[in-house]
Amino acid sequence: MFEDEVDDKVYNLLISKGNDQNNEYNQFVEKLYSKNDFLWKESVAGSYSNISEKFFSKIDVVIILSGLYEKNKETIDLIVEASKKYKTPIVLVRPHGLEEVPENLEKIAEGLVGWNANCIVDTIKNVINS
Repeated sequence: MFEDEVDDKVYNLLISKGNDQNNEYNQFVEKLYSKNDFLWKESVAGSYSNISEKFFSKIDVVIILSGLYEKNKETIDLIVEASKKYKTPIVLVRPHGLEEVPENLEKIAEGLVGWNANCIVDTIKNVINS
């Protein structure tokens, strides 16, 4: 992007959370905050067992932190099912420092990315605009 081009869109993200022994959620959010030219907000559902179409209609992309999957399978599976149902793209983030991700998540993700802030933002924008 050129300096005189401004992306003033505010991206609405749903980011997986839960039992997070390695602090992946906070590290990921810090990466997003480090990108001053990327405006975003996070939507949080009260309960993932009954996510409504109205809630999902406002979400631009779902971010799944795959390092949280083993300890939060039920919740992440609910988010994935709702994402598929409402045709919301999914970006899968590899566990910090690792290459392998759960195969079932890799199959449904429109984007797969590591922990580089520029790559994260580019992947989010690419899956939304594809």
